[in-house]
Amino acid sequence: MRKLNLFILICVFGISLSYSQNEETLKAIDNQIWKPFTIAFETHNYSLFGKLHTDDLVRISGDGKRVQGKETYIAGYKERWNNSSSKQTISFRFLERLHDDNAASERGIYKLSLNPNTEQEQNYYGKFHVILRQVNGVWKIAVDYDSSEGNTINQDSYNKAFAIDDYDKY
Repeated sequence: MRKLNLFILICVFGISLSYSQNEETLKAIDNQIWKPFTIAFETHNYSLFGKLHTDDLVRISGDGKRVQGKETYIAGYKERWNNSSSKQTISFRFLERLHDDNAASERGIYKLSLNPNTEQEQNYYGKFHVILRQVNGVWKIAVDYDSSEGNTINQDSYNKAFAIDDYDKY
């Protein structure tokens, strides 16, 4: 009986430790990727946006017809954001968040709102998949792909995904 109790205690401790490490890693990813990503979008800060990606970034365009490197991808945002004064917000919900110590795969739904909280508000949704890597102890986006999947991704898709801080779902 003592061996069984000890076994159960070890299992519970192991699960608790694993959950704690999982949450810690996800919070680090949120603080190093998703929070600054949101800030970059909302402030049109292409420099900050560029710092979130590895130098050898592979970006698959939302229409699935182009593969870009970091320089071309960030230059597109620089041009777009320098020529735009419109307000925008972006938020993320998740379908999957997998990681080990040095790499992560995160899939989810984003909502991009142009002119939020105005009569001209326009919302766009897409499904994203990013592969993250640790570079000198900092999480960076190494592969980025998103798609509206033929405009089938919508508010309902967004609402069905999990909140960014719903760590027990992963």
